[in-house]
Amino acid sequence: MAVDLSDPAAPLIRVGGDLAYTTAGPLRAEVDRMLVDAPQSLVLDFGGLLFIDSTGLGVIVHAWREGQQCDTALRLHAVPRFLQTILDMTGVTGLLARPLGEGLTAAEDAARRPTGTL
Repeated sequence: MAVDLSDPAAPLIRVGGDLAYTTAGPLRAEVDRMLVDAPQSLVLDFGGLLFIDSTGLGVIVHAWREGQQCDTALRLHAVPRFLQTILDMTGVTGLLARPLGEGLTAAEDAARRPTGTL
């Protein structure tokens, strides 16, 4: 992961290698750190990404959701074909396309939360 703060209105985080359970924590922490200043947009560059699992996908959704809270648009750059396929199959592409302020509906949010029953 590399951070480029040359444009304070659109900080850039370059993600490379594997974005998985064991490596997603630092990216999530960096996303949270960048969103404290509520930039106009946050850019995630996946040009060096080799692999992503559900935890990594969760970090992308987290970045979008937290960005919605502070009116920061999430932009993805250099998305490899395998990641685009995953984003499409999981519905995240549609989520990311929503305009600022149009976060999850109450029903969508409830559907994503565990019920606590087995």
